[in-house]
Amino acid sequence: MTKKKMPLYVKILIGMALGAVAGLLAVKMGWDKFTFNWIKPWGAIFLNLLKLIAVPLIFVSLVKGISSLSNISKLSRIGFKTISLYVLSTVIAVSSGLILVNTIQPGNTFPEDKKIELQEKFNSTVDLKKDQAAKVKEETPLQFFVDMVPSNFFMAASDNTKMLQIIFFAILFGIAMVLLEEKQIVVVRDFFNGIDAIILKIIDLIMAFAPYGVFALIAGLIVDFSGDIDLFAALGLYAITVIIGLLVMIFIIYPLFLRLFTPVSYRDFYKKISPAQLLAFSTSSSAATLPLTLDRVENHLGVANEVASFVLPVGVTINMDGTSCYQAIAAVFIAQVFGVPLDIYDQLLIVLTATLASIGTPGIPGGSIVMLIIVLSSVGIPVEGLALILGIDRPLDMLRTVVNVTGDATVATIVAQSEGKLNYEPGLIPQAVEIKK
Repeated sequence: MTKKKMPLYVKILIGMALGAVAGLLAVKMGWDKFTFNWIKPWGAIFLNLLKLIAVPLIFVSLVKGISSLSNISKLSRIGFKTISLYVLSTVIAVSSGLILVNTIQPGNTFPEDKKIELQEKFNSTVDLKKDQAAKVKEETPLQFFVDMVPSNFFMAASDNTKMLQIIFFAILFGIAMVLLEEKQIVVVRDFFNGIDAIILKIIDLIMAFAPYGVFALIAGLIVDFSGDIDLFAALGLYAITVIIGLLVMIFIIYPLFLRLFTPVSYRDFYKKISPAQLLAFSTSSSAATLPLTLDRVENHLGVANEVASFVLPVGVTINMDGTSCYQAIAAVFIAQVFGVPLDIYDQLLIVLTATLASIGTPGIPGGSIVMLIIVLSSVGIPVEGLALILGIDRPLDMLRTVVNVTGDATVATIVAQSEGKLNYEPGLIPQAVEIKK
């Protein structure tokens, strides 16, 4: 009788739990320096490993997926469905956030003395973010498309914030392969098949380290925030509002999408993508989580490679539902604290700005802060208010990333179902995908 192998999500959960215990113990016993010097670096190594494989994975997956399509019209159809669903879910996320923050009104109970204290504490960070946002605002309306086209692919590939440029070149490369005759590209196709197999094996090796990496990340995070208990108390209602908004997306909006457009039960869906959700929570990076998201969506939900390898990398760049929901709540919260009235026009402007800003938000920890300044500026909310929420941004960023990754997987499943490329069997690992691996 063979011993049953422990699932990855259980290992990650154990790593998170032990990391939390280790972090709390370090705070209690005064082992902060030991944690910073000997435990936290392993979390950084794990994050770097994930980022290391992200660019080659995105490029190879997109080229393989697009080159396997029979014609360009099919790519256009998948692309239109993908972007439409991502924009729709983003608008819903922003609207949900606005409804919640206007109902709960967390900014109206914020203490004045704490507001002054936080502004003084985070003043330098706010100034830095304001400078970054000013550069973005000075750009032309078409700057987004200018930034999409790399002048040097290798420079883009060396910077994880340039994912859109890598995606652009990969799509261009894949389209060129579709337009050429099979005999001209057979060697290139075999080359990419081999590279893809190597990347998948590297991902297996990295994920074997995941429980230990997650342990180090959580332990380090708890020690980092050990001195900010008062901050959490003052921002409690704001944090609860953000968390409710994000949970609405995870447990109401996405299950509704799945029920309306796919045969996949939401329980089965969450069971199969839970390792990716846990990793997203630990790393706060949808880009770093992409290798595992691709694996779970293809090999467990049964989404065909040609769909998953296009929809998921694009989602890392343009689908930021969690970020958009958070930006809406944060903007109105800051307005409430400073007594800035927002009429219906202002709130509609927040919906539009947050939706557009989310498209350019990097899928990395803290990438949303710069975009939030643009949202604040669009409706005349003091950007100095950013200091009020910076202290607890990282814990909330962890949950936002879970929403982003869940949204990517949901849209990939819907697009696959609409294209007849979903090989889903309740409770089972898809047979066709298993044979492929």
